[in-house]
Amino acid sequence: MANEKSVEMRLPSLDDLFSSQEERDDAKLKRIYEIPLLDIDPFPDHPFKVQDDEDMMNLAESIKVNGVLTPATVRMKEDGRYELLSGHRRMRACQIAGLDTLRCEVVEMSRDEATIFMVESNFQRTKILPSEKAFAYRMRLEAMKRLPGRPRMENGAPVEHHLRGVKSRDVLADEIGESKDQVRRYIRLTELIPELLDMVDEGEIALRPAVELSYIPKLKQGEIWQRMEMEQCTPSHAQAIRMRRLAEEGKLTPEVIEAIMLEEKPNQKERIVLRGDRFSRLFPPDLPLSKREDYIAAAMEFYGRHRERQRTRDDAR
Repeated sequence: MANEKSVEMRLPSLDDLFSSQEERDDAKLKRIYEIPLLDIDPFPDHPFKVQDDEDMMNLAESIKVNGVLTPATVRMKEDGRYELLSGHRRMRACQIAGLDTLRCEVVEMSRDEATIFMVESNFQRTKILPSEKAFAYRMRLEAMKRLPGRPRMENGAPVEHHLRGVKSRDVLADEIGESKDQVRRYIRLTELIPELLDMVDEGEIALRPAVELSYIPKLKQGEIWQRMEMEQCTPSHAQAIRMRRLAEEGKLTPEVIEAIMLEEKPNQKERIVLRGDRFSRLFPPDLPLSKREDYIAAAMEFYGRHRERQRTRDDAR
């Protein structure tokens, strides 16, 4: 009849038939345990830095007084040990506080699910370094590409991965609130040598020049870093682009790096640069070029005092 309504019948599952309500309720609860620290392994290649700074000391003191208020998250590995997904700072604070266990929630996740969870949980921190974003984005993107239903490899090389017709990088950018170009830039930072990456973290090199330097072979990156240290200066975006292009052409020699780095930038104060053997042999061999102006000024002041003393002696005769 037209007025009759169909009724959907749901058959009970085997778990419903052969378990009590109490057991089913327990299964829905989070599994929170006090797990010995010695049984917990950090997440492999964990991209977020755990530092024994003032914040860590404050956290350790709080845990010593109040305990771990928010449980860490772990998963059990095949060997029976636990792998830490979130709570690396809490675990370190427990060690500093002299505790033997860490309050943890135990979850069941695959390796790739765990990677995505680890990255997401750590992005709740208030301060994240560029290097941490770089490796976290790369790890999460690689894990997303391996999720079920995605093509893995073709002829030994990664193929384009799509989710409902959308690239994984676009999905990642949407989920973390960054543009896909910004995601690409951060991931490129993983190709920098550690010394240059540290400079990015410390704010000494801006993101875009650092991205350009990441395309330069690591051996040449080392030469650029050494010149930065010697001259106490960093390349502009335009200079980094030129060095990348010259590296691709096989023309980025140490002499070219030096010439580019010594160019005066718009926001740089005027300085004196002397070239040639006539002057270079007069300076200490370990004196950076950027310090030659100060050396010359000191020498001229010393010479000026010498001349004044000489005139005083001549007048006294």
